[in-house]
Amino acid sequence: MARLIIELPPAFYFSTNIAVRITDINYGGHAGNDTILSLVHEARMQFLNSLGYTEMNCGGIGLIMADAAVEFKKELFYPDVVIISIAANLLSKISIELFYKMEKQEEGKPVIVAKAKTTMIGYNYTAKKVASFPQEVIEKITGISQ
Repeated sequence: MARLIIELPPAFYFSTNIAVRITDINYGGHAGNDTILSLVHEARMQFLNSLGYTEMNCGGIGLIMADAAVEFKKELFYPDVVIISIAANLLSKISIELFYKMEKQEEGKPVIVAKAKTTMIGYNYTAKKVASFPQEVIEKITGISQ
């Protein structure tokens, strides 16, 4: 089986810095693979918050994760600060891909430590079924007017 390759988009329009905590370090002495997804989740929450949304109320609908992929490049250690940049791509009226570029500074230069992608589905938690994204949400999250 071929190794997973995540093609990142050329431009990112949201970025946040998150410090690696001592509790993120595993027995191998670096951030565990589960930590990467936790950092992605935190960055996604900050991204949504910057747009006035949450995962439970994104323009009147919720978000639920359909899939996640991570391509590991370098280790993260305590007390590294990871810079997580996010871009979005509309897949359909009910699904959006979010791309995450995770970097840290090494010798004054940014180096990629991981690339990640999640597919987020519009979801009505009360009815327990998928829901279409409102046009306003599509425009804010993807930066594209339809």
